[in-house]
Amino acid sequence: MHADLVPEDLWERVAPLLPPAPERRHRHPGRLSVPDRTALAGVLFVLRTGVAWRDVPAETVGCSGVTAWRRLRDWTEAGVWPRLHAALLTELRRADLLDLDDCSVDGSHVRALKGGPRRGPSPVDRARSGSKHHLIVDRHGTPLAVTLTGGNRHDVTQLLPLLDAVPPIREARGRPRRKPRCLYADRGYDFHKYRRLLWKRGIKPMIARRGVAHGSGLGRVRWVVERAFAWLHQFKRLRTRYERRADLHQGLLDLACSRICLRRLRTSF
Repeated sequence: MHADLVPEDLWERVAPLLPPAPERRHRHPGRLSVPDRTALAGVLFVLRTGVAWRDVPAETVGCSGVTAWRRLRDWTEAGVWPRLHAALLTELRRADLLDLDDCSVDGSHVRALKGGPRRGPSPVDRARSGSKHHLIVDRHGTPLAVTLTGGNRHDVTQLLPLLDAVPPIREARGRPRRKPRCLYADRGYDFHKYRRLLWKRGIKPMIARRGVAHGSGLGRVRWVVERAFAWLHQFKRLRTRYERRADLHQGLLDLACSRICLRRLRTSF
């Protein structure tokens, strides 16, 4: 069943990025290790359905949830997911499917049910423990970068780290590009300090003003970031943070962004 869970076009892009499997011992080699594609099927199954790792149906996926979790841990520590996302963004730009002139940013709260770093009392959920997804997208809503913080972190404090998280996106010619010309954001980002910092980076801030009546017109452009959050949260494992380790939840976020980018590539053909 893993061939259905891991499409061929996705596997072709992931396989070269995976670290080599350790060599088997000659004496007492033990059980054969689960193939990488099967383990990836387990990771994608959890990402899509949101089930607990222990509840992964081995007879359907081909491996246990524990095996899939261990492979997710190893691949996350090896930096596979950011490289996959960057490679797909490069493909999109070379196919003229990425528009970096106008980008939008926003944040979204999620519950955090376990301990671990990058969580805090959520101001929108009665101070319950939560985390926050910070997202930047291009004009079409394609995710360029996503970061994870505690639920009590203000969106604007993560604006520059989010911009720094955008990878260099290469084209057939010219220098790699990683910053927009205009950045659209809601009133939560309306601070003079950050407007100046954006201008200093050569980015024109298009941020709604606090204290001004609604109807700025920016919603006609920045609605794509809300849609991108809806795309991300179609992956049920991301609607609530279950991973105690922040890097594993971040890895699942990057993998989901890669799936969205690949979907856009498919629909363009």
